[in-house]
Amino acid sequence: MSTERGARARELFLSGKNCTQAVMLAFSEELGIDPGIVARIALPMGGGMGRLRETCGAVSGAVMCLGLIFPEGDRAQIYPLVQEVAEKFRSMHGSIRCGELLTGAGIASDRSPTPEARTAAYYKKRPCPELIASAAEILEEVIRAHRGA
Repeated sequence: MSTERGARARELFLSGKNCTQAVMLAFSEELGIDPGIVARIALPMGGGMGRLRETCGAVSGAVMCLGLIFPEGDRAQIYPLVQEVAEKFRSMHGSIRCGELLTGAGIASDRSPTPEARTAAYYKKRPCPELIASAAEILEEVIRAHRGA
């Protein structure tokens, strides 16, 4: 299920944005926030939150968008959407944890705070572009299903 937003998020990652930035920036027009601010807000969340390899940054980006896309929602309305996004992602990819997604793809889950250089080899070995596209597509699906609900 390739969508325009999924393709855009993938492209943003491949151009140097981190996973959270890529997903959020793919929705920046809908978020109603300057893309530069979105990029700064999302910056610390890449690599499973600052390369701690916890919750996948693509999932974090998708769920962070929910609060802005559904601004009238409170916790009782937003938390089920967060869980829906997370469960759809988990059922597609086996986990929502960055470290597990990387090791599942045969990549060491390096927790060093120093980001790796973005080279052709870096992009080739990582599952991240597809995971990022998937998170954006799931977010798009959840928005469609719940808008006006």
